Amino acid sequence: MRLLLMLALAVSPALAGKLAGVTLPDTVEVGGQKLVLNGMGLREKYFIDIYVGALYLPAKTTDASEAISSDVPKQITMHMTYDLSKDKLAETMRESMNNAGEPEAKKHAETLAGWMEDVVEGDQIILRYEPGTGTSVIVKGNPKGTIEGTPFMRAVWGIYLGPNPPTSALKKGLLGL
Repeated sequence: MRLLLMLALAVSPALAGKLAGVTLPDTVEVGGQKLVLNGMGLREKYFIDIYVGALYLPAKTTDASEAISSDVPKQITMHMTYDLSKDKLAETMRESMNNAGEPEAKKHAETLAGWMEDVVEGDQIILRYEPGTGTSVIVKGNPKGTIEGTPFMRAVWGIYLGPNPPTSALKKGLLGL
């Protein structure tokens, strides 16, 4: 009996991904489609852990271009590991959007900045893309709004997975590398 239990535990799939003490689900549902955890990465700044990021896609990939450009449901979850004020989050979001070099990101920088709230350790910010609907922003479980179009989605995903991510470790983690 004990052998059967050990065997069952050894072959059972993991129910969650874990990084830096943060556990996130292995799957989420977006637009009725099940997405799998592609990877998790830690966003650090000045040796401070800011958030654990998780990338969810319909199928795992290590190809950043594919993850950015594919017009499929996808999600980035940022699980906060550090308290940040609304103003600091808005400033960071604005800066990221303006530095992305993409007109679609710059065009919506103020909108995204305005959707931010004070966050504490354990809160989540979710960026969720659904084809035909757009990119939705959810802060602490509260839907803030949706920006339509694939150009904006590609600009946002490019911030995390493109040539100039917040950190290379975050990008590598999200891609499962």
